[in-house]
Amino acid sequence: MLQTKKPTERPNILGGLGGWLWLAAIILPIYFIVITAFRDRVDLNQSNPLVPPAEPTLANFVRVIENDFFHFFFNSVVVTAATVAVVLIVSLMASYYIARSMSGGGQRLFSLILLGIAIPVQATIIPVYYLIRSLGLYDTLWALILPQIAFAIPLSVLIIVNFVRDIPNELFESMRVDGAGEWRILTSLVLPMAKPALMTVGIYQALQVWNGFLFPLILTQSREVRVLPLSLWEYQGEFAADIPATLAAVVLSAVPLLVAYILGRRYIVAGLTAGFGK
Repeated sequence: MLQTKKPTERPNILGGLGGWLWLAAIILPIYFIVITAFRDRVDLNQSNPLVPPAEPTLANFVRVIENDFFHFFFNSVVVTAATVAVVLIVSLMASYYIARSMSGGGQRLFSLILLGIAIPVQATIIPVYYLIRSLGLYDTLWALILPQIAFAIPLSVLIIVNFVRDIPNELFESMRVDGAGEWRILTSLVLPMAKPALMTVGIYQALQVWNGFLFPLILTQSREVRVLPLSLWEYQGEFAADIPATLAAVVLSAVPLLVAYILGRRYIVAGLTAGFGK
């Protein structure tokens, strides 16, 4: 019997070249941030910015830490943890109701929630400001937590609800036969199986809240409730900015998110692609 020869696959040279160019565009700024954080200001102005410093220094990191870095870090942790926790709980319960609702109420609720994706944050900053002032929450951490919860829920529900819909209906029916109620099904079935989606939403929303600048700028004023993005202003003078100290603060601020990404990276693709291939 004659065997047909399989056609040889041609290497995608243009695709590979584009991938390397994209990688260089991503890596180069990160490389610049890291090596500049170990320079002093004189070395930055007198040497090639892309060449590692001849005499690395930790003085920039020491200055950042001495300038209430851990206080700002704690505020960011509180705001991020509170926001992400509430978003995950509310979004999971809403997604379960939407995915398993037998009436039209679930779909109407889903359509209403998705309207939030179409509303840009910048367009609502003035109403949010007046609302926060009216509630007496201005210049508090609650002024940062509550609005960010509201704007994070629509996209979170969109991701989680598609994952919940992928759970086989037989599993739900078997638990109902065993006498399980809605809360038991949610905690014992949906919660464990939706873990990839929850990890995806948690990491993504933590990144958005941690790096958020607009709400802290508009809704807070005092140093006591300042978060890390606003703390970078500490290193900007009237006529110049301390670039090495600023980038040292950026490096320290990025460490928690880098750790969170490393721990949850295997869940991200599964969470983002769940349900969209149908």
